[in-house]
Amino acid sequence: MIGAGSSEAVTAAFFDVDHTLLAVNSGASWLRHAWRTGRLRPLRALQAIGWLIRYRLALLDLEAMTALAASDYRGDSVAALDGEARAWFHRDIVAHVCVEGRARISEHRASGHLVALLTSGTRFSAAPLAELLGVEHVLCTELEIEDGRLTGRHLPPACAGPGKVVHAERFAAAKGIDLARSYFYTDSFSDLPMLERVGFPRVVNPDPRLRRRARVRGWEVETWRAA
Repeated sequence: MIGAGSSEAVTAAFFDVDHTLLAVNSGASWLRHAWRTGRLRPLRALQAIGWLIRYRLALLDLEAMTALAASDYRGDSVAALDGEARAWFHRDIVAHVCVEGRARISEHRASGHLVALLTSGTRFSAAPLAELLGVEHVLCTELEIEDGRLTGRHLPPACAGPGKVVHAERFAAAKGIDLARSYFYTDSFSDLPMLERVGFPRVVNPDPRLRRRARVRGWEVETWRAA
């Protein structure tokens, strides 16, 4: 049961995206799209596969990976990439939204909680999901933009690992959120800093390392699936 919280402090519910609200890894899906469309060079494709494996194992230098990935989009039109990402989302991703995730968002809203996505992805991939689910707030890895084009740089820290705590704490300060009364849902061991930062950590579809940690900490493990 989700409590309504007190009137003096704002309670938030933060949701990771891949393997949490989505039953798939959207990053891997985007890589397949980029390969099909010729956007992804063979060498970068091999690097990206390695990134995905190391990310799943929480062994990735998240800032270095983000900087390298962002450089591939130097000079791209923001409007064009946004349109491409939305078409990809509705073609390849929308069918993988987890039923339980939709329901949990509704429960938190009904309890008067502020709901936000907290994802390592960029706004290009996260915004369509937020709009679909009616989530107003998106905390994500932000790419630098000048004159309607991407510069090839991101705005550190990337919203991943410890960086998620930085983004959440900034957001909490701006919105009057008490993180000790708040929730965070994720599948990834790399998100352990954020799980330990909130009062109500929620483990969903965990990777092996997070499953082991959840067992040690006594955290309940949930299984969410797409319809």
